[in-house]
Amino acid sequence: MSVLVLAMLGFALPKPPLTAQETEKPATATWAHIELKGSYAEGPQMMSLFGDVTESLAEAIGRLDKAAKDDSVTGVVLKIDGPSIGRGKLNEFRQAIGRVRAKGKKVVAYLDSAGSGDYLVAAGCDEVVMPESGVLMLLGVRSEVSFYKNLFDLIGLKAEMLRVGEYKSAAEPYSRTEMSKEFREELEQVLGDFYDQMVEQVATGRGLTAEKVKDAIDNGPHTAAAAKELGLITRVAYEDELTGILKGDKVDTTIKLTKRYGKKKLDNDFSGPLGMIKIMNMMMGLEPQARSSKNPKIAVIHASGMIMPGASASDFLGDSTLGSDTLVKAIEKASSDATVKAIVLRIDSPGGSALASDLIWRAIEKVEKPIVASMGDVAGSGGYYIAMGADTIFAEPGTITGSIGVVGGKIALEGLYNKVGITTSVVARGKNSGILSMTSGFTESERAAMTKLLLDIYKQFTEKAAKGRKMEYAKLEKLARGRIYSGATALKLGLIDKLGTLEDAVEHAKELA
Repeated sequence: MSVLVLAMLGFALPKPPLTAQETEKPATATWAHIELKGSYAEGPQMMSLFGDVTESLAEAIGRLDKAAKDDSVTGVVLKIDGPSIGRGKLNEFRQAIGRVRAKGKKVVAYLDSAGSGDYLVAAGCDEVVMPESGVLMLLGVRSEVSFYKNLFDLIGLKAEMLRVGEYKSAAEPYSRTEMSKEFREELEQVLGDFYDQMVEQVATGRGLTAEKVKDAIDNGPHTAAAAKELGLITRVAYEDELTGILKGDKVDTTIKLTKRYGKKKLDNDFSGPLGMIKIMNMMMGLEPQARSSKNPKIAVIHASGMIMPGASASDFLGDSTLGSDTLVKAIEKASSDATVKAIVLRIDSPGGSALASDLIWRAIEKVEKPIVASMGDVAGSGGYYIAMGADTIFAEPGTITGSIGVVGGKIALEGLYNKVGITTSVVARGKNSGILSMTSGFTESERAAMTKLLLDIYKQFTEKAAKGRKMEYAKLEKLARGRIYSGATALKLGLIDKLGTLEDAVEHAKELA
C-alpha cells in the first residue's frame, strides 16, 4: 500500500548504482592494415593489360608515413606477400617501418611463408607472425649466371663483344662458358656485402647475435615453430587470430582493422568527354596535373629503366625505358620553375646508351640549383653516369652501383645463315662499313675502330667521374674498369657521399635550398 501511495504522489524508488562496465564503453583501437605485394617501381605506373594500376614505391611508403602521423591509428598490421623488391627498396620499407615505431606505434608483420626479402622487411617490425604451416626460407644470398656460348656455337651465332674495363661483365654470358676471374671477384665482393647486411638486419631487428643468425641461415629452411624457437619470429598463429594478438592483455578492447589503409582510390569514372583522356593517361602512367602552387618546393624526378635516346616509354607488362629527351625536359622544367628550390633525382637504372646518359648528365650540370641524386635498387654504368653531375649522391647500403666502363658489339649471324642455307651479297664503300652488319663478324680494321671508339667513350666517362667526385684521375680509373659495388662499399671508396633513403635525400635537398 505504501508503494502505491509513493507512486501516486510521483515518487520513485532509488536505483542501484551503475557498475564500471555499464558506465564505460569498451575502448576501440584502430589498426592500419597494409599489404605489400607485387612490384614497387619508382614513379607513377601505367595500367596493365588487366586494367589495374600497380602501386608505386612512393605511394606505399607514403601509406606507412601516414599511419605514423595519424593520431587515430594505434599501430600497423603489415601483411607481406612476396613483394618484388631489390635491396634498395627493402631498406626504404625498413626505414619507413622504423618511422612508425618511432612514434610509439607497434608494427605487426604477418607472413604466410617468407623468402629472404620478405623476412628482412618483417624483421624490422615489433612482431613477426607466421601460421603453423608456414616456412621461413632464410637461406643467405646467391647469384647464378647462365652462359650461352656453347649454345651459340651449336646454332651458328657468334658474340662479337668488346669491352673497356676488365670487370665490365655484361657481355660475358654471350661470349664465354664460365665467369672470368674478374667477374667472380666482383660478385664475391658484392654478395659478401649483401650477406653481411642481411645478418646485421636480422640481428638488430630480432635482438640476436650475428653468430646465431648465421647458424639459422646455414640450417634453414625452418618451419614456423622452429623459427620461433630460434627467435626469428615472435608468434605462430593464423591470420584470423591477429585480432586477439592485437588486443594483448586488453581483452575488452575492440579492434578495428582498416583494410587498404591509405590506399589511393582509383578514379574509375570514365564518363563524359574527358573519360577517354583519363583512360589514356592511366594506360601511359601519367598522373593528373596538379594545380600549380607558388609555395617553395623540392622537385623529385624519377629516372627509371634502361637509358635510351628519345622519349621515355612503357609497355603493358610494366617494363619501361628512360628516354633522355623526357628526362632532360623534366630537369629543365624544374630548373626554370622559380618555386622549385632544389631537385632530387631518384635513379633506378642499370645504364644503357652512352649518348643518352651524357645528354642527361649535361642537363644536370647546367642546373644552378642544388641537385641531389638518390640511388634505388641499382644505379650502374649509365645510371651512375647521370648521378655524377649532382651536388650530393645518396645510395642505399644494398644499391648496386659503379660499373664505370663500356661494352659494345653485336651478334654475328653468319654461322647460322650457313647452317640454314641463307646467303648474302654485299655492295659497300668504306673500309669499316660493316661495323653494324650482323651478317658477319668484325674485320681486323672494324675491330680496331670499334675498340678505339669504346676507349674514347671510357675516357670521357672516367674523366667526368673523377671531376664529379673531386678525385685524382688515376685513383678514379682504378676504381672504375667496369666494377660493380654495393652502396656501402661505394661510400667507403668515395664514389657516393651518403647512405640514406629517398626521404633522407629530400631532407638534404631542403638543407641545401
